[in-house]
Amino acid sequence: MVGVGALVGIWLFMRELAFSKISPSAVDAALVGVIGGMAGAKLLWVFEHLGEEPALTLILSRGGMSWFGGFAGGLGAGVWMLSRRRVSVIAALSAATPALAVGHAIGRIGCLLVGDDYGRPSSLPWAIAFPEGLPPTLTPVHPTQIYEALALMPLAWLLIRWRRQQRPDAAVLGLYLAGAGAIRFAIEFLRINTRVLGNLSVAHLAALTITIIGIGILLTTRRPR
Repeated sequence: MVGVGALVGIWLFMRELAFSKISPSAVDAALVGVIGGMAGAKLLWVFEHLGEEPALTLILSRGGMSWFGGFAGGLGAGVWMLSRRRVSVIAALSAATPALAVGHAIGRIGCLLVGDDYGRPSSLPWAIAFPEGLPPTLTPVHPTQIYEALALMPLAWLLIRWRRQQRPDAAVLGLYLAGAGAIRFAIEFLRINTRVLGNLSVAHLAALTITIIGIGILLTTRRPR
């Protein structure tokens, strides 16, 4: 599913590059970003779980991908390649936002299939048990993977709509950061991650930071008259 998400995301990115008349060479940033994102997602997850199992076992685990690690790794690698290709970073990142949202949503379906990143126990009709999950659970839980995937698709639609309305590239980027961050912040309350500040986990704090950055960009970006 990560592979499918990457392919669909690259296709969407190429489509948006053509719409914005950005050099096709910018697609190299997506290819590098996929590699950097997968590496970052895996390495951060391994770092978070060091001590639970040997590092090599964690690295070779069939699951275990941190969205924040993937976001940081993919963004860093992509920006590096955009700079090498002399492409406007903000314009290219704006073009990439629908692809990021859709690719993320498809990747979450992979999390569901492998039984990773689920939520707290639930008695709702759609709660799911993951007897072979990571970790296994025989108790039905919130399928937070589905919740996140369903929330990301309307965000992707709104991002494309803003781009078709010729909104500023920075505003589109701000909307993505605020939207993706807010979605993860809300869903994190249903997750079982360790709380480090009141009822907030590390993922809460990271998502809140991304949301604030996105809102800040939106508030400081004016729509052209």
